[in-house]
Amino acid sequence: PAMPERQIRIDIFRPDLTTRLALPYADAGVKAGFPSPAQDYISESIDLNRELIRHPAATFYARVDGDSMIGDGIESGDILVVDRSIEPADGDLAICCIDDEFTLKRISLRAGSIWLIPSNERYDPILVTPDRRFMVWGVVTHTIKQHRRGRRHI
Repeated sequence: PAMPERQIRIDIFRPDLTTRLALPYADAGVKAGFPSPAQDYISESIDLNRELIRHPAATFYARVDGDSMIGDGIESGDILVVDRSIEPADGDLAICCIDDEFTLKRISLRAGSIWLIPSNERYDPILVTPDRRFMVWGVVTHTIKQHRRGRRHI
């Protein structure tokens, strides 16, 4: 049986776009199939703040704490880039506030109803009914994930 949604903890941070941080960028791409010779040089640079944030005044970062979106590859500790200026649409991943609690879900608009859909079968979808306090806080535009986990000492 599925579990009811537990409150998700979301730490919110404002992006700092006052300085540039141009990092080297392998503009020829990186092969995910067969290995190919490495580039001798990197000719471009990229600033992630400028790449990931389209509406600075309406954008914030949120750190995920919970497992209800694990099927979408979103795990505890991941950082979300959330844009509050985007009008939510069917299928968008969004941070929502329902009955004064935050939750991260996919929005599903079906025949005049709004559902908040988890991607973990342990949790039930949430039907937004007129008697519930509901708002979309922002639409998730990017997920920043750490792939290298801490090492265990043996």
